[in-house]
Amino acid sequence: MKRRNTPTQKEILKVLKTTGSGMSYEMIKSHITDHDRSTVYRILNRFCEDGLAHRIVGDNGKQFFIYGKNPDGTHLKHYHFHFQCELCGTMECLNQAIEVNLPEGYSMTSFNGVIKGRCTNCA
Repeated sequence: MKRRNTPTQKEILKVLKTTGSGMSYEMIKSHITDHDRSTVYRILNRFCEDGLAHRIVGDNGKQFFIYGKNPDGTHLKHYHFHFQCELCGTMECLNQAIEVNLPEGYSMTSFNGVIKGRCTNCA
């Protein structure tokens, strides 16, 4: 099913693309024109479903969204760690992929690993 590309979607996608790091709802909201919370989350969830972004949940339950797609347009596999700065709150992907050896018969559908510390700007 083809999805409509609304002005709000374009605006949110542009914000995610230009920042290059994880953004919470509050961070995204500060960069876009006035849209209600449910519309923004609906768009962000759709981006995750379509492989345009992925969601990271911090240890406090806050959700961050990071833009990401392979050069050939396929979905990225998000089996990697993320780093969150405990001072400024920045959330970033760490590029090194991880391998998880699960018991036979198990399959992994998602991974959420967050390392906390201080980013280079706050160190």
